[in-house]
Amino acid sequence: MSLLREAQRCIANQAARKQFNAFIAAANPDNLLYHSGPLNGHLIAIKDNICTKDLPTTAASGILRSFTSPYDATVVLKLQSAGAVIAGKTNLDEFGMGSHSTYSYFGPVSQNVDGKALSAGGSSGGSAIAVAGRECWAALGTDTGGSVRLPAAYTGIVGFKPSYGLISRWGVIAYANSLDTVGILSRDVRVARDIFDVLSEHDRQDPTSIPVSIRKGSAKSHRKDRHLRIGIPSEYNVLELSPAVRKSWLSIISALREHYKATVSFQSVSLPTTRLALPAYYVLAPAEASSNLAKYDGVRYGSRAADAASDAPDRSPLFARTRGEGFGNEVKRRILLGTYSLSAAAIDNYFIQAQRARRLVQRDFDRVFRASNPLLSEEPIGHETADHVVADDGKVDVLLHPTAPTLPPTLDTVRGQTALETYTNDVFTVPASLAGLPAISVPVASVDEQSIETKCGMQVVGQFGNDETVLDVAEMIENLTGREAT
Repeated sequence: MSLLREAQRCIANQAARKQFNAFIAAANPDNLLYHSGPLNGHLIAIKDNICTKDLPTTAASGILRSFTSPYDATVVLKLQSAGAVIAGKTNLDEFGMGSHSTYSYFGPVSQNVDGKALSAGGSSGGSAIAVAGRECWAALGTDTGGSVRLPAAYTGIVGFKPSYGLISRWGVIAYANSLDTVGILSRDVRVARDIFDVLSEHDRQDPTSIPVSIRKGSAKSHRKDRHLRIGIPSEYNVLELSPAVRKSWLSIISALREHYKATVSFQSVSLPTTRLALPAYYVLAPAEASSNLAKYDGVRYGSRAADAASDAPDRSPLFARTRGEGFGNEVKRRILLGTYSLSAAAIDNYFIQAQRARRLVQRDFDRVFRASNPLLSEEPIGHETADHVVADDGKVDVLLHPTAPTLPPTLDTVRGQTALETYTNDVFTVPASLAGLPAISVPVASVDEQSIETKCGMQVVGQFGNDETVLDVAEMIENLTGREAT
C-alpha cells in the first residue's frame, strides 16, 4: 500500500470511529508534511501529555484545556526528522493517572467488541485504540506503571516500554519522574523496533537520559546466537488470574517449547517481593505527582478559575479554586495520597518504606537475570563474562507472564469498581516499572467466558538495557501467533 493511500485510510478511520474518542485533536490532513527518512511518511499519533507546538497539549485535564506548547518534545522532533507525520493527539487518563482511560476531561475512551463497550486500558488508551482501529500507523504513549502495556493487552496490539532513560522525557508532562517512560504502541513488533531505533538516543536536555557509555555497555549483552532461557515467575500464577488468561499463558509456553526447542529453554523463578510492588508504587507515584502538579495554580501554569477575579462566596484563595475546578477527582485523590505520604507524620512509615520495597523489587530481578545490571556499581552474583552476561545455572534472559490478570472489562464494570479495585489492574506491570526494566506486551489468542475468540497480552521483561533481547523474544511469540506485519 502506498504511503498516500495509508494516510488516507487512517484519516478516514479517524472520522468513522469518533465515537471511541481516541483523539483529542487530529492533525489537519491538508497540512500533512512528508519527509524522507526511516519512518518515511507514516502517520504516528502522540499521547496528549507529550508537547507539540502545532497541536494543543492538554494531558486530558481541564486545567490545561487551552494550553498549546511553544516547543515540540524531543521524541516528536526525532519522529519528524525520521520522516514521520504526526497524526494527532490521543486521549488518556488525566495526567496519565488511571488504568482504563475513563478519567479524561474530554470523556472516556472505549472500544466496541461484539456490541459491548469495553475498557481500552489506561492511561494510553487513546493511543492504543488509534493503533488498533488503524487510525494511525503507530502511536507514542507514556508508561508509568503499565500505561502502555495494559492498553496494548486490552486492545490486542503491541505495547513496548523501553528501559528507563533510553528515550528522552524532555517535553513530556511529568506524572512521576522516576517512573515515566515514553513507550510505543504498534500492530507488530517490527514497527515498534523501528520507532525505538529512531528514538533511543541520549538527550542532553533530559537529566534522566542514559549516557552513551552505559548504552554501549548494555548492547554488549545482546547476542542472538545464544541459547535463550525464559523464566516463568511463580508469583504471577495468582488465584485472581482468569482461566482464559492462564490458558493462553500455558499455551504460549508450550508453543515456544515445541517450535524453538533447540534454542529456548524454560526455568521456574521466584520473585518474592513482587507482592510489595503494587503498594510501593501507589505510594511513590502519587508522592511524585503531588510535587509535579503543585505548579498548576492559575498563576504559573494552568487555566485560572473563571470567577477567580471576583470575591468567591467561600473566600477560597485563587490557587485552591483553580485546582479544585481544574483537576478531576482521580488526580485530586492521588495528590492527597502523595501529599500525605510526604508529610512529616507519614514520610518514614510510607514514602521511605516504599523506596526500600522498590529496591528489594530491583534486587529480585537482578538476582534472576543472567545479564548484570549496568547501572549498578557492585559486582553481580555469579561469574561475569566478557560480554557482561552472568552465566550461573538457574538464571534467565527474560521473564514471560501475562500483562493483565483478566481480559478487558466492560465500561459498566469499570464504573462500578472502587479505586483500589482499579489499581489492582496494574499488578503485573508495576514491578518492571519500579525497576526501570524493558517490557513488552504481545497479543496472543484467547477465548473468553462466552467462548468468543479474543486476544490477551503476554509480557516479556528483560534486564535493564536488554531491550533488543526483549524485542527478539516478542517477535518469536508474534511469529507463533501468525500475526501479519503491517
